[in-house]
Amino acid sequence: MGLLALAVHLAVGLSSLFLIIRVSAAQPPSRGAANVHDVYEAAFLAGGPGRVVDAALTALHSDGRIAVGWPGVLSVMRPVARDPVERAVFSVLPYAPNGALHTVRLHTMRSPAVQELGDALAARGLMVPPGHGTGLARWGVTQSVVCFVGLPVAFVLTVAEFLGDTSGGSGSPFVLLLFPALIVGAVIGSFQAARARRRVTPAGRSALRAYRLAHSRTRDPAGLVALHGVRGVPDFALRRQLGAAVRVRTTGGAAGGVSDASSYALPYAGEAVWCAGSSSDSGGGSGCGASGGSGCGGSGGGSSGSSCGGSSGSSCGGGSSSSS
Repeated sequence: MGLLALAVHLAVGLSSLFLIIRVSAAQPPSRGAANVHDVYEAAFLAGGPGRVVDAALTALHSDGRIAVGWPGVLSVMRPVARDPVERAVFSVLPYAPNGALHTVRLHTMRSPAVQELGDALAARGLMVPPGHGTGLARWGVTQSVVCFVGLPVAFVLTVAEFLGDTSGGSGSPFVLLLFPALIVGAVIGSFQAARARRRVTPAGRSALRAYRLAHSRTRDPAGLVALHGVRGVPDFALRRQLGAAVRVRTTGGAAGGVSDASSYALPYAGEAVWCAGSSSDSGGGSGCGASGGSGCGGSGGGSSGSSCGGSSGSSCGGGSSSSS
């Protein structure tokens, strides 16, 4: 049993060492000064495409260019757009059934104006491209699971050794020999898997912290949403409606009795690369659409990324602790 315990220690130690080295090496380097250029980049870092669209919708609502009624019905009052994201909102709206807010939100997330924000952030080393680190995350999870499963196996072997030992043997039980290595291996595997899944790089988190500090007293509605998510929406009625829209995970079976939007010729279908949120509690909420299957990450080249929860559109780990 002594040689087996030594082999397990060596295997767990080498796996943990190489995993740490690979995950650290996989972090994209920052290219130039790590700065956030505008409110939409801050929103993307803090909460992904969903928060970018929430910030744009809040800006449009705050000066009366759109109105949102119950139950989540969006209407245009003045079709005046001041930036590409606002133009994307107006371009999606005519295709949304009954002006459904959640449909406008989901499909604006897929628009080039929003997706290119992720591309730009990835190009500057502030976010991680799609699929980047997927294999390393799987490695970490596998190591963690194997180490946890190894504990009861070691206990069974210890019992078998005890029952089969007629010499009244000495030395530490087998399970105690393996316990430290297995626990440490499980913890390292879990932690490194979480690191590999993060969409926001250390440079991105640093840039977002600097932006938060510089704009901590902002009263701009879009800025409040960018930094604080839906809970930062100044208008209570809009905050309530956006909160409901965030919780809609697909365009089908949506709240408010809106029919499945897949039958409508919505723009930007199939173009999304960056989906869901860039942080686990970002308020990004849903993915970019019911059938997209696109990932939480993106790429500078705009190619299709890996899935981050498929059609459920779960959000990813990132660099913001604020919630909606």
